[in-house]
Formats: sequence, C-alpha cells, structure tokens
Amino acid sequence: MTITRIAPGPRMSQAVVHNGTIHLAGQVGAGADVSEQSRNALAEVERLLAQAGSDKSRILSATIWLADMDDFDALNAVWDAWIDPQNPPARACGEARLATPQYRVEFMIVAAIA
Repeated sequence: MTITRIAPGPRMSQAVVHNGTIHLAGQVGAGADVSEQSRNALAEVERLLAQAGSDKSRILSATIWLADMDDFDALNAVWDAWIDPQNPPARACGEARLATPQYRVEFMIVAAIA
C-alpha cells in the first residue's frame, strides 16, 4: 500500500494519505482570538483535504485542543458554521498547553478520501 506525504518537512508532514484515509497534522491559524484562529485553521484543513482528494463532508474524526476551555463556546460557534451538518464527524475537545502561547486552538483531523 502506498503512503503519500503532503508537504513533508524535517519534523513532520502536513498530511499523510494511506489506505483511503488522510491524517492531518495539527492545524493552527493566525489571529487575535480563538474565533479568528479557528476560521483560519479550518480553511487550511479544507485546503489540505482538497489537495488529497477529500472534503469536510468526509471527515471521520476531529480532535480539538483549546489552550483554555473558556473558549469552548466561541470555538463551537465557528465549528458549527463550518462543519457539514449532514455528515458530522466523531469529535473530542480538550484543554492543552499548545506549542506557543499565542495559539488558542489546534485541530487534528482524519478523513476518508473521496
């Protein structure tokens, strides 16, 4: 079975495709608050899914890390507007210290290839 790595770097790939599934690296976005960061990160999720031949309707699971659970409602407002309501994925959300203090949210996505 072929493994395809999208945007590989010395430490990680932005996505890995194997056996009809795409695994994205944690995606973060620029912005002043969790809403703006979420919108920017989810735009990158969409771009990577499209590059691999998939889309948000084919997301199987999402793991979301928040730097502060007080941002949960703001995250959900962006997520609910973005996600395909006919095909919601399995999802987990928790609090974690992210790579840098300016990051408020990080998305890890697994999706089927269309």
